[in-house]
Amino acid sequence: MSHAHVSHGMWASYGLRVLPETVLAWERGQAVPSEQELAALAAALWCAPADLLGAPTTLREYRWARELALEDVAFAVGLRAARYARMEDEDHWTGDARQTAALAEVLGLTPAQVVAVTGREQKLAEYLRSAASVRWQPYVRPVSGIVALPRERIERALGQLHEEYHSLMTSTLSWSGTASPEDKGGPFLARILDRFWELAQ
Repeated sequence: MSHAHVSHGMWASYGLRVLPETVLAWERGQAVPSEQELAALAAALWCAPADLLGAPTTLREYRWARELALEDVAFAVGLRAARYARMEDEDHWTGDARQTAALAEVLGLTPAQVVAVTGREQKLAEYLRSAASVRWQPYVRPVSGIVALPRERIERALGQLHEEYHSLMTSTLSWSGTASPEDKGGPFLARILDRFWELAQ
């Protein structure tokens, strides 16, 4: 289909007039369609809006991927539509624990996606680095406050991170090469979030 065909399809399906040049800009990643434009584009291409998004990373993209109206998500999580819309616009979640659990349910988010979309990855990574390099036991409660998983799974994951990190450090210290402990420990700590999710899930 040419860009003109897609443009005409959007008009025929949704009565939405979009220039072929705009379709080209979306295709090249130079512009992003609005929610209404995305629905019309999907209809013109005979696919679901989620098929056009790739992997969602923001509140708005997760909602679009589920083909939910903003008002429906706001109602499900117990927020006024205007407040939820502001969170989407700013890509900054400020809901409480109950609202966060409702958000995860309505958008079908995994625990890792909840942490990412609510902007708590950096804080979780700080806790995990400390748990791995110092003592893991004091970090069970703070990590449990961020991650919606059973406490036993969090304890096992933190204990395993601690064991892996110290095993790595011990092998580095006993090795007679030129690598310092930081050379070995740095990469482990840099990918600690990924390793935590592997262990926890």
